[in-house]
Amino acid sequence: MVDIKAQLDSVSRELRESDLDGQPSYVQTIAQEYPSAIDDVWQAVTAPDRIGRWFLPVSGDLRLGGRYQLEGNAGGKILECAPPSADGASYRVTWEYGGGTTWVAVRLAALGESRTRLEIEHTARSADVPPGMWETFGPGAAGVGWDQGLLGLALHLGAVAGSISRADAEAWQLSDEGQAFSRGAADGWAEAHVAAGADPAVAAAAADATFKAYTGQE
Repeated sequence: MVDIKAQLDSVSRELRESDLDGQPSYVQTIAQEYPSAIDDVWQAVTAPDRIGRWFLPVSGDLRLGGRYQLEGNAGGKILECAPPSADGASYRVTWEYGGGTTWVAVRLAALGESRTRLEIEHTARSADVPPGMWETFGPGAAGVGWDQGLLGLALHLGAVAGSISRADAEAWQLSDEGQAFSRGAADGWAEAHVAAGADPAVAAAAADATFKAYTGQE
């Protein structure tokens, strides 16, 4: 059992439109606080053995300028890397998947000695989004995936009660509990969509389509 309500309520989600190199872009941000020191959270999101325990196995040359590859998912180049300091910590990578390239920034901020806020910012040029994808799924297409990632990290760091083994992750996603989580995450991104100016009916339809896609109903 996983306390999915506590996890969903602990995450903040934001959508905004911006420019990347002069091109209109969608910027999605998801964030959560963890009951761990910044050095520990940094290790959890940068050390290959730790990443594989809560997200996906990762390989490659994990240093500035190197390339990484997540098993069965995205790969890319490490563009920036700033280990923990008084100002926090961060890294930025390209996110190359399905023939397209987007950009992901991970930022940490220490909240005292034993608590850390993690923020993930995912930027995609609107012209690079496959035709019809945004209109159908809105921000939930990528957003629910990031919600799943933060759930894994929350379980790994003890921020939420429960456990899901990596071997059981796919089956859990299709379980009643997993489907309830996907539904809540999709609805959370619908709220961010509306806050960014979308028509509520359009955002709700996109959330429904996202939920069905993540739970194998389409």
